[in-house]
Amino acid sequence: MSATQSSETTEKPAASGNGERAVPTRGPGPSGGPGLGRGPASFMAGQSTEKALDFKGSGRRFLTLLAPQRLFVIGALLTAAVSVGLSVVGPKVLGNATDLIFSGIVSHDLPAGVTKEEVIAGLRARGDNTIADMFAAMNIVPGQGIDFTAVGRVLMIVLGLYVLASIFSLIQGRLTASIVQRSVFDLREQVEAKFARLPLSYFDRQPRGEVLSRVTNDIDNLAQSLQQTLGQLIASLLTIVGVLTMMFVISPLLALLALVSVPISVFVAAKVGKRAQPQFIKQWRTTGQLNGHIEEMYTGHSLVKVFGRREEAQKTFEEHNETLYNASFRAQFISGLIQPAMMFIGNVNYVLIAVVGALRVSSGSLSLGDVQAFIQYSRQFSQPITQVASMANLLQSGVASAERVFALLDADEQEPDPADPVRQPKVTGKVEFDHVSFRYSPDTPLIEDLSLSVEPGQTVAIVGPTGAGKTTLVNLLMRFYEIDSGRIVLDGVDIADMTREDLRAKTGMVLQDAWLFGGTIAENIAYGAPDATPEKICEAARATHVDRFVRTLPDGYETIIDDEGDNVSAGEKQLITVARAFLAEPAILILDEATSSVDTRTEVLIQRAMNSLRQGRTSFVIAHRLSTIRDADLILVMESGRIVEQGTHTALLDAGGAYARLYAAQFAEAVVEVD
Repeated sequence: MSATQSSETTEKPAASGNGERAVPTRGPGPSGGPGLGRGPASFMAGQSTEKALDFKGSGRRFLTLLAPQRLFVIGALLTAAVSVGLSVVGPKVLGNATDLIFSGIVSHDLPAGVTKEEVIAGLRARGDNTIADMFAAMNIVPGQGIDFTAVGRVLMIVLGLYVLASIFSLIQGRLTASIVQRSVFDLREQVEAKFARLPLSYFDRQPRGEVLSRVTNDIDNLAQSLQQTLGQLIASLLTIVGVLTMMFVISPLLALLALVSVPISVFVAAKVGKRAQPQFIKQWRTTGQLNGHIEEMYTGHSLVKVFGRREEAQKTFEEHNETLYNASFRAQFISGLIQPAMMFIGNVNYVLIAVVGALRVSSGSLSLGDVQAFIQYSRQFSQPITQVASMANLLQSGVASAERVFALLDADEQEPDPADPVRQPKVTGKVEFDHVSFRYSPDTPLIEDLSLSVEPGQTVAIVGPTGAGKTTLVNLLMRFYEIDSGRIVLDGVDIADMTREDLRAKTGMVLQDAWLFGGTIAENIAYGAPDATPEKICEAARATHVDRFVRTLPDGYETIIDDEGDNVSAGEKQLITVARAFLAEPAILILDEATSSVDTRTEVLIQRAMNSLRQGRTSFVIAHRLSTIRDADLILVMESGRIVEQGTHTALLDAGGAYARLYAAQFAEAVVEVD
């Protein structure tokens, strides 16, 4: 079964919902999405217009992505807490080694045989009260040197603490990686499932490159932002809490002094981050626009060259590229100001702590080891603040990308299938349109009060000028779009009471623009019947005259076709899609200019094959070349969404109406071409 987009554009709406407005096509070259039939692709090949106005709301939703991984999150928090706790205790224990070394040096220079109290009393007697106060706070033994055994024991304890902290940090890193990758895995599945629920009109409104950018670039950026910030953010916040606690234990005065830098840091980070946020939003929006333009120019590069629009396409690319460069530069530059500002504030705070700490040591209020530990803590305290601030650019970039993905997930969905659908194991193919009305845009009527009855096995040809509603008619039958009023009935059952999958499983479709995917010719033919045997595939290929050119290929049916099908001709691509419909054996067959890309001889052969295929099946044939539908059981002539004539080829010619005028115009054109 093949389903590709029609080339007609006049039946498409000029506006769209979801808060997105139609804009002119971005640049030269063809545009349009992969959608089936008609939609607003010709009007909406332009830019994405969403804006990130609810940054906090998007940020909270950004974090809800982690909710399904709550057990891993708890594990990451616990391991991070243990790792940070062990790391925080390290400087305090290491300060004991400093005290042992300093006390040993001082004790070695003091005369042996006297007590600590006698030394202090002698210093006070000489008026050296500052040194006496410092010695009073130290554990000195006059005449004894450094106790290296005790120092070694302390260093081994510190080494053990840091080794254990590293082990728990590794475990936390592994858990964080699992959290991020599982969350992004779930997000990609949500996006894929969302695609199945989106109406065709959504893809008609969005340039294909823009949609691809959200699914690839934005999700990848979201994953990268989570990976780089989640683990570090947890560790940094826990480090701030742990270090602050130890700082108050050592010296409340110095701790309060260190806290002075916090509100200053928060103020600076908030101001800079607020200026960087719009630039990140613009960066990722422009990335989607640039990808959309590149995708359009690449898929239509032949037409761009043929019509001499390469320079204009290049100019459009340069404009988008320049905009992206400026937005990216500003975003990175502005957010990059945070870290040096935080480092400056931290260094000033470090100097203040060092000066006040030295005064406290000289007064005997603190030991040298405690001051050393506090200075280490002050660096540990300012470092996570700086890290959290420097993560602002990653977080803003990630949330900007997340918001674009959320906009996709929040897009209006097609009406759900009925809760208790009607199942039809087998259908005969009786189709009725009962007072059907439909319009793409609320202000522009297209099909109004259309009624039609098609008996099983009949071949119905639909003709009319471009934009008359021919392809729209079959798109409504396939439920690619929902009708505004009336109903469409298949074998007495309203198709709205059936699931879309069940309805479409009974239908084969071959459209004007052949669609092939990257794979072998055999796989492309078997797309609508994946369980088909090689014999069945060859049988369908022979019936549609695919076999004759496949046999000339070196690898036969195993020949690989690229994504665009550029290694086979347009006519051969069309033949493969016809073979695909043959193999699916549908109850209803839809042919939308299915033979427009083949030569006259092949068209005759396909028409003969179609005659056998249509036996016992209801067929809808949309054709511009009226010579191909002479044998149709019923010919419908449409104009402006209405059926203005219906009958057989002969009867319509005899009537001398719209069909006769169309036929005469084609005949006259053919005569002119011959002349």
